Amino acid sequence: MKRIFDIVLSATLIIFLITPMIIIYLIVILTSSGGGIHWSKRIGKNNKTFFMPKFRTMIISTPQVATHKMKNPQENMTPAGHIIRKTSLDELPQLFTVLTGKMSLVGPRPALFNQHDLIELRKRYKIDELKPGITGYAQVNGRDLLTIEEKVKYEKIYCEKISLFFDFKIILKTVYYLIRLGYIKH
Repeated sequence: MKRIFDIVLSATLIIFLITPMIIIYLIVILTSSGGGIHWSKRIGKNNKTFFMPKFRTMIISTPQVATHKMKNPQENMTPAGHIIRKTSLDELPQLFTVLTGKMSLVGPRPALFNQHDLIELRKRYKIDELKPGITGYAQVNGRDLLTIEEKVKYEKIYCEKISLFFDFKIILKTVYYLIRLGYIKH
């Protein structure tokens, strides 16, 4: 049922959001050099590597490391990157990755290929057996404000409570934070 839910909801969202996605793509390529999509090397289900699309918010020469490990991530932002990232609009291309089955709408956010501490901790608790998600329980409970241990704690809770109803609650909470705050910070 989760896969059917993912397909129906992501296809519906793509239909409704295709025009804003085209506009964001054009804004990115017209305000900075390079392509409009960044293909980020990520770790998916069962620790398999895949490439996750995002609207590009950083300049081309930015190293692929977690944002919190950068000295000053703002200096690497494209002119439109700050607002695109703050509002999580950079994540919209991942709806297509949900359709292909490499991601789910809800699950643990896919780790960067070089986030070894997070990858190992997820292995220990079998969180790596889940498909990564566009949003997740850790995302709506602190996102980047959480330590890796706190993220994994929320992901463990998600594993224990996983259901379509719980996924739907997480999606609603994600939408609430995006509408209320313009971004998920909580």
